[in-house]
Amino acid sequence: MEQEQEYLTFILNGEEYGVDILCVQEIRVWSSVTELPNKPDYIKGVINLRGIIIPIIDLRQRFGIEPLEYNEQTVTIILRNQDAKRPMVVGLIIDAVSEVYKFNKKSIRKAPAFGNKVDSCFLKGLASIDEKLIILLDTTTLLDQDEMYRTDNKPSSTKQISSDSQEERPFADAEQSS
Repeated sequence: MEQEQEYLTFILNGEEYGVDILCVQEIRVWSSVTELPNKPDYIKGVINLRGIIIPIIDLRQRFGIEPLEYNEQTVTIILRNQDAKRPMVVGLIIDAVSEVYKFNKKSIRKAPAFGNKVDSCFLKGLASIDEKLIILLDTTTLLDQDEMYRTDNKPSSTKQISSDSQEERPFADAEQSS
């Protein structure tokens, strides 16, 4: 029997995205953050969650999408990676939580090739449910400090891809504002 993986899906700018549910620590309503100096615009600040300081990332801005004003419907998903050697917890500000879906590996399709001018380091693949496509995010990369906090548009040196590689990068990084 094919092993299935569950994904928590959420809405961001009208599109549905999914993250591995095993990395979801909790879902919280928006609460204020402590702002930090000298940070990219997409890093909103930090919160203290039961003694753990967690950076809060506006995923719209991280993906180069115009930010929305936060209100009582704004949601933060707290993600925790599974890497004991390099643990990381991060909060992602999203528009709304959607559903939980199960997908097997065969139902997840690679994104089309966009060349190395487009950054897709956070993309795991695409899955379809009832005529809609769900963009599945790679939680390993999403929870990688080097990728999450990168402020340029170039793939990191450890993730450099060639034009004939199967791994392409379809999300543009948000540039740091001066």
